[in-house]
Parts: sequence; structure tokens; C-alpha cells
Amino acid sequence: MYRTHHCAQLTQADLGKTVSLVGWVDSLRDHGGILFIDLRDRRGITQVKIDPQENAELGKLGASLKPESVIGVTGKVVPRPEGTVNPSLPTGAVEVDATSLTIHNLSDTPPFPLDDAGGEKVNEDLRLTYRYLDLRRPKMRKNLQVRHLATKTIRDYFDAQEFIEVETPALFKSTPEGAREYLVPSRIHPGQFYALSQSPQQFKQILMVAGVERYFQIARCFRDEDLRADRQMEFTQVDVEASFVEREDIYQVFEGMLKKVWKEVLNVDIPTPFQRMAFVDAMNRFGVDKPDLRFGLELVDFSETFKNSSFKVFQATVAGGGVIKALNAKGLADLTQGEQKNLEDVAKSLGAKGLAFIKVEGGEWKSPIVKFFSEAEKATLTEKLGVADGDIIFFAAAPWEKACAILGRIRLEAAALLQKRGKLSIRPDDWKFLWVIDFPLMTYDEEEKRYVATHHPFTAPVPEDVQYLDSDPKRVRGQHYDVVLNGMELGGGSIRIHQPALQKKVFEDVLKIPQDMVESRFGYMLKAFTYGAPPHGGIAFGLDRMVALLCGTTSIRDVIAFPKTQKGQDLMAQSPTPVTEKQLRDLHIRTVIPE
Repeated sequence: MYRTHHCAQLTQADLGKTVSLVGWVDSLRDHGGILFIDLRDRRGITQVKIDPQENAELGKLGASLKPESVIGVTGKVVPRPEGTVNPSLPTGAVEVDATSLTIHNLSDTPPFPLDDAGGEKVNEDLRLTYRYLDLRRPKMRKNLQVRHLATKTIRDYFDAQEFIEVETPALFKSTPEGAREYLVPSRIHPGQFYALSQSPQQFKQILMVAGVERYFQIARCFRDEDLRADRQMEFTQVDVEASFVEREDIYQVFEGMLKKVWKEVLNVDIPTPFQRMAFVDAMNRFGVDKPDLRFGLELVDFSETFKNSSFKVFQATVAGGGVIKALNAKGLADLTQGEQKNLEDVAKSLGAKGLAFIKVEGGEWKSPIVKFFSEAEKATLTEKLGVADGDIIFFAAAPWEKACAILGRIRLEAAALLQKRGKLSIRPDDWKFLWVIDFPLMTYDEEEKRYVATHHPFTAPVPEDVQYLDSDPKRVRGQHYDVVLNGMELGGGSIRIHQPALQKKVFEDVLKIPQDMVESRFGYMLKAFTYGAPPHGGIAFGLDRMVALLCGTTSIRDVIAFPKTQKGQDLMAQSPTPVTEKQLRDLHIRTVIPE
């Protein structure tokens, strides 16, 4: 064996023992000719001493070492001299007096420091190019350990709840009405393609028809979408489906799972049941369907107040069916011109023509628009928004959804500015879980001039709203639910349609998918439903996002061993890459590269 102990294992109870350790040279120090090595493995660090006067050959080997070299040492455990004990290390009271040294591999000088402080200052592309070195940093090792523990806890939990883990295919058929897919050409069937699975959705519903009843999977999924901090082209989701359940059953099971994960990983007891909030309420109050509940700054509707206003912009907006929303960013009247310009640019990026505002300073309301407001309108604003000196009020006048989205984003930007000033506290460990429910089943697509599924076409409508499927689809609520934590959507699911006639109606009559296309894409599923499909529902959530929150990082790249960059590249392995002409011929395809 290479080792008798790990590098975090030795204590004063081991004094006098002869031990063998292996690992990487974390640091080297020469004190008056005596060499001290901090030897590191995945468990921690032990100090090793090499005295050339006692063993000249050992001294020569030690002198040839560089940081990050891989070595093995054998020696006796001895106490550290008085005054040199390191209380911050579990092994800080002892050291190994080396009698032999084996150099397994000498290391070149790393391209960046491998401690957390130094590594965080390095460009991320450089870290990803040398990902095997980046993963040696303590923070990154800890992130992988948290991911392992969270995944193990999830498996243990669902096993105890009598769910069984079933692997579904990664190679599936193309379903182009969803997100953009990765296509895989078939060599055996020229001109035909598989698609990498975006989700096990259809397979897990088929498993319910098959009588599995309780399924889960830690599933790899693939979507050819633009990347960002919380999105990768290949990602891991925890996928769950159960038969004979209603929404409340899913809430209970899933809350229990999250409660167990937070307890096992962070030793934090999160309260259950989680708060519930309808989609319309979330949009009206916070301007987004994944609200961060750690702070207030809620949106307020003033459409009724301004429907007959002398301010023609507001009056015309309400007359045209739009709304007037306002947000009081309390204490932010001191924002700089640059900060205000940035907020205006944010609003414009979401379709606003500008960002109307009123500053309250020294008892005076300051704004180009305030001269159009009546005393009654100002009094209503003061009462509903709690306006005080030092506040700034932002307005959005637009169709309902756009007005909500504009001020919802301004709310987040304002909160960040207030936190920067020390006027608002938003703690990362303030865990505010929330179920957002009662989403609209359908959304009207202006470009396609038809309704599209808000989430996916398998979501069951709320029973009392089924009557509106033909006459007023936008009025139909879906039995969909999202679990949200601190402004991030962890996952979502729904109770599914299990009646073949209703599923066919949604496909053909509401979504207007041609009958032949319904048959080619979903025929097998509709046929399966005719053989006794139980009522069922489920949920899927992003493991990467959850682990990122547990680790206190904003980027899921920090909790994935080998992520892609925002350009979809693996800088370490240098992919994607061209392939040979023979490979293309075997697959019966050719590429057309634009000049």
C-alpha cells in the first residue's frame, strides 16, 4: 500500500508510530537547511520534516522537489517543537520525521496559484484550460464533496420513500417544439437522426403506464441553448414521477427531500410546508415568476389612480388596456447619475421607452413628471408606497406582463444598489423557499398566431378550467408548480394529462399541431394511454443549481467537474473539433461551412 494514513489523520495519539503518506507537495520551506514539506491529499495536510544532516541522500531528493510534485514519504510521527504548533490544522501538533522519500512525479510550475485566494483572481478561461489544477483548490474539492453528499442524500431519501431509480435513454427522437436539440446522425439509418434527450419527460410518463408507480432518476439532459452562469448545454436534473398523486402529494414529498438535503449538507432545518403563491400574485407583487422573498420592495398597481390623470402617458396606457406599476426603492434617492442611467438602460432593454421616476429629497418631490400629478394622486402614492424622505419611486406604464417584467428587474437592480450602500441586508443563507402555482396553461404566441404550452403540452389543466379550453384557452390554469429559492427556479413539474382524448384535444384543437404530426411525434404515447394510464404527476429540478446554492456560488460551473464555457467550449480538451471526411461519409452527412 502507498499509505498507512491520510494527511489529515495523524494526531498526538499516533506519536512514535512509523507511517507512510502520499500526496502532493502543497508548499516547501527551508529553515536553516532543514526542509519542511506540507504534504496534501484529498483529506488535508501533514507537515513532513527532512533533515539533510541525518540523511544526506534524502536531503538531495528533497532539494529537487517543486510544489505540486507527487511524493510518498515514510517516517516517524513526532511532536512539533514548542511554538510551532498550528492549531488551525487537525494535524497541527505533529509532524512526520521522514526516513525515506519516493518521488512519483515532479511537477512543472503551475500557471496560477492553487490556493483559493490566488485562484479566484485568475481569469476563468485559464482555470478551465487547466481544470485538473483548478480542482485541486480547497474550494473546488469541497464543492465536489457537497455535490456527492447532496446526490447521495437524494438517492437515500427516494429509496426510503419506495421510489425506484430507472435509467431512460439519452438517445431519443427529435421533438422540435421544445428547446433547441442536439442531433445525432444514424450510421445504420442514413439520413435519419436521434436527438439527445432534453428531459426524460415522455419516458417517465410511459413508466407510469407500465405500473412502476414511483420513479426517480439522476438524469443527464442536453439542450443546445445559449449558456450563462446558471445554464449549461449538458446538465443534471433530479427527475421524479409518481402515480395516483395530486399536487399536494408532490409538494409534501419534494419538501421532505429538500429538507433532508439541507439538514445533511448544511445542518440547517428548513421550515415546511413552503409558502404558496399564485403566478399572477408573484408577477403583480415582484414582477417575476421566481421572486426573491429575502427583501421587500414590492410592486404596487396604480392603474385605477391614473386612469383619468392629467399625465397623458399614464392615462392613455390605462385606456389602452395597459397598467401603471410603481416601486418605491426606499432610501435610494442618493443614486448617482451613472447608476440612474444604468437603471434606465435596463428598462429599455426590456422594451420600455424610458424609466419615469420621482425622487423625494428635503421634503420635495423632484421629477420632470411630477408637475402633471394632482395632490390626490400624490397622496395615494404616499399612502400606498409609504413614501418618505430619501426614497425614489420608479414607474412602468405598459401592458401588464411587460410592466411587471420591467419593474421586477428594476427591483433586483435597486436591491443590489441598496445592499452595496449597507441599507439592505440580503443574506445568502436566508433560505426562502416558495411554490409558485396556477400558471396559465397556454400562452398566445403573436408570431405564430396560435397558443403554445406555457411549460409543456402534457400539463393537466385545473379541472374547473377545462370548460374554457375551446372558448378561452388563456383563462385555463395549469396544474403546474415551480419550486423557487431566493430568486432562482430550482425546478418545476405538474400533474399530467392521463386521458388520451384530452391529450389529443390539447395537441390538435388548442395547440393546432397537425394530426399527422401528432401521430408521428406522440402517437406511441397516446396509444399507451389507451391501455390504462393512471393519474400521475412529477417534478424535475436542476441538481447543478441546487448544489451551487448549497455552496454559496452564483455559477453552476463551479460545481460541475468539467463544464463548458459560455461559448460552449471545453478549453481543457479543446472541443468541439472538426472530424475526418471518413467519419462524415460513414454517417452519410457533409458540412457546409459559410465563408
